Amino acid sequence: MPTTLSRRALGRALLARQLLLRRSELPVTEAVEHLVGLQAQAPTPPYFALWSRLVGFSPNRLGDLISDRSVVRIVLMRGTIHLVSATDCLALRPLMAPMLERALVGNTTYGKAKLAGLDLAEVAGAARALLEQKPRTMAELRTLLGPQWPDRDPVSLAQTARSLLPLVQVPPRGLWGTGGQPACTTAESWLGRSLDAEPSPERLVQRYLAAFGPATVRDIQAWSGLTRLAEVTDRLGTQLLRLRGEDGVGLLDLPDAPRPEADVPAPVRFLAPFDNALLSHADRSRIMDDDARKVVFASVNGQIPGTVVVDGTVRALWRIQRNQGLCIDTIRPLSKRHTSAVTAEGNRLLGFAESETKGDVLIRSL
Repeated sequence: MPTTLSRRALGRALLARQLLLRRSELPVTEAVEHLVGLQAQAPTPPYFALWSRLVGFSPNRLGDLISDRSVVRIVLMRGTIHLVSATDCLALRPLMAPMLERALVGNTTYGKAKLAGLDLAEVAGAARALLEQKPRTMAELRTLLGPQWPDRDPVSLAQTARSLLPLVQVPPRGLWGTGGQPACTTAESWLGRSLDAEPSPERLVQRYLAAFGPATVRDIQAWSGLTRLAEVTDRLGTQLLRLRGEDGVGLLDLPDAPRPEADVPAPVRFLAPFDNALLSHADRSRIMDDDARKVVFASVNGQIPGTVVVDGTVRALWRIQRNQGLCIDTIRPLSKRHTSAVTAEGNRLLGFAESETKGDVLIRSL
């Protein structure tokens, strides 16, 4: 009979593997690789994500890695932008290619009818030539591709390039305290190396479990956007441990991965907007209850706010407001002890972000 893990135990395992149970001394690149990248729709979330996970992290440590091309920002899992190491960029992008092409063709806004009869490979080839001349914004790419296909929607042409080519966003995009529209070039041009010719879906599954497990096949598919991963886990066979959740659902894991006891203390942690810990399972109950889930995913435009984890579960939202400080909105009331711990960690967060804001920690109810 497989070992049964409670929801709370699954939550503790997730925190441990996400480097949230205790801050790690891993070098930044190794931490990014352990986490299989950081979701990065906006420039600053990866900085806050790493601050919550690493001892003594400072923005310049990540900014230098972006500038020297050790890490890059690229569309990967679920068709969203992730910050990954250069090595992972070359390994992961080929695995995501079929999913990204399906998403392009099936998109009702710029795919389907707008791409009907179009030679997508030809568009991608023309875009590659333009983007490897020099990095360009999507607006520039639309302007340059439009005249070559005057009867086609320029947005659809640019989206074809975004989906079919491994495009990385080049600095200053992604640097702490900078702004501007993202400019892109191909990963091969930026890194001077080719994509992996034989990427391993088995290795992808194992790395997911190391960072997010124990988990179901459905969880792995929700994180990656890939399908038919049960075939991959079946091939792994005895390399994976079979467990069970308290709901009776089967779980997969790596035999030697950490699975702390359910009563291990969990410190207050401020999770970044779009944090991996919240978005990488089909069943998110290990880190948030239904009330929290409804609040966190309330946005109609897909925005995921910063959240505060207290005793292992999401209990509040946070945002930094310039010249006002750190605003924390609790989903349900906090005890005095937890309020004190949230305030203390919030002040440390303000110290980290001091170049971005001035002010105090303000805790209030939603």
